[in-house]
Amino acid sequence: LHAEPMQVPPRALDTEMARFHTEEYVQFLKEVSPENKDAYRDQQMQYSVGEDCPVFEGLYDFCSMYTGASIQGARRLNSGQCDIAINWAGGLHHAHKAEAAGFCYVNDIVLAILELLKRHPRVLYIDIDCHHGDGVEQAFYSSNRVCEYISITKCCRIGCVS
Repeated sequence: LHAEPMQVPPRALDTEMARFHTEEYVQFLKEVSPENKDAYRDQQMQYSVGEDCPVFEGLYDFCSMYTGASIQGARRLNSGQCDIAINWAGGLHHAHKAEAAGFCYVNDIVLAILELLKRHPRVLYIDIDCHHGDGVEQAFYSSNRVCEYISITKCCRIGCVS
């Protein structure tokens, strides 16, 4: 077990989230709230926020916290401060550049991979979720530095024998 006490990582900045997401989308997440969501009806449609990805109190704070944790984990791996980094709140792999999906608003996986690519020539992304990580795939589809991922989604079906 790790001897050091756990620390709360810094929140992701808008500029960090905009390394993958559009600035307009990040600004929308920052501004929309349950109280003003009716004024953002057009943007909710544009960014697929509403049904599958509802507006809730503290939405932007939630995104900046889980994203900051993933980026910080990647930074610690890059600097050799740790061998393993786990963000139990992260892994929101469905978010696209300017679109929420599957309760994923900011794609912390993409941002962590971008951080890892600062130091490492290649990254292998292993997706253990039962749903396809389409946002991560889209982000790195044409990259030869990221193995799009090895997905075990087929093993999650009832009655599947691998």
